[in-house]
Amino acid sequence: MLRLLSRILPLALGATILLVAQSADTRVKQMTAEDLKKLIDSKTKFFFLDVREPKEIAELGTMAGYVNIPMSELEKRATEIPKASLVVTA
Repeated sequence: MLRLLSRILPLALGATILLVAQSADTRVKQMTAEDLKKLIDSKTKFFFLDVREPKEIAELGTMAGYVNIPMSELEKRATEIPKASLVVTA
């Protein structure tokens, strides 16, 4: 658990973590590192989208399983984001 939190906390401190539902429910919720840990522990399936530039990821770290689509490429790569999935982004 400590190892997981050590990977999550840099995300929480270095970027805003958002939970985005891409279904009829279009609410966006800001998450804490603890919220993210609870989501992971719940075994809920989600798509983890890291929109930071590669340099930021190298400096601050990230979690296993993320997909990096830098903000500067998001519009042209939007089709890579699953439409019917819960999306968590940093």
